[in-house]
Amino acid sequence: MTSTASVLPPTTRIAFIGGGNMASAVIGGLIRCGLPAARIAAVEPFEAARAALLAQHGVAAQPAAGEALLGVDLVVWAVKPQSFREAAAPVRALAGGALHLSVMAGIRANAIAQATGAARIVRCMPNTPALVGKGMTGLFANPSTSAADRALAEAVIATTGEVLWVEREEQLDAVTALSGSGPAYVFYFLEALQQAGTELGLTAEQARRLAIGTFAGSAQLAADSPEPLATLRERVTSKGGTTYAALTILAEAGVGPAIVRAAHAAAKRAKALGDEFGRGVNA
Repeated sequence: MTSTASVLPPTTRIAFIGGGNMASAVIGGLIRCGLPAARIAAVEPFEAARAALLAQHGVAAQPAAGEALLGVDLVVWAVKPQSFREAAAPVRALAGGALHLSVMAGIRANAIAQATGAARIVRCMPNTPALVGKGMTGLFANPSTSAADRALAEAVIATTGEVLWVEREEQLDAVTALSGSGPAYVFYFLEALQQAGTELGLTAEQARRLAIGTFAGSAQLAADSPEPLATLRERVTSKGGTTYAALTILAEAGVGPAIVRAAHAAAKRAKALGDEFGRGVNA
């Protein structure tokens, strides 16, 4: 994980527009990496969320955009996409010259630029494991961003886990399909394994521990190995053995192609949402 304190100049100031779970995850990561809470501003209209930011991170969020945003180096957009247009209006006059980093789904870089007056935009697609420092985030930078801008955005997001840059903005739809929506696929698979375990005589807690532990260990093994995933699978699949019997059922049920179709459906929906939100912002 990037050491943010070593990347950010000592005068760097960051503002978060929206103070929900994802903003809290990034703020927590920044503070753990040494960024003082005093260098973080936040705008959050809901009192309960403001109280949580203060209690958890020592960040005193404001209910509306104001002078605290003047002169910030980075604005992190973490509001719901449907709330972006309204939230952007007051920010434009206060921090239009800053680098803008969006964790919002669907709002494209040109729409963010038009609504905020900002030229330098980085979009990212995080996922919920960011809440425990194990996120996988795809990032895209528009042509106006510099190498220093990219380094700043990466340092901020890397406090929540791993990062991956893409060169074309439309590739973020694929990122959404794989890693953005991916945790739900994992939980779905784990649910099924837990159910199978209980049907085979284990307690629900035993089945849960076995399923999660096996998934986590296998993922780590794959991460540490340079070999193709198919090779790793084949090594634990002996002809006529227990794993072979299980994989035969999965193949007959079309599970592999179904997962591929599911990811395509998620990507298609991500593109549609981008079209929809883009019209709303530019209207």
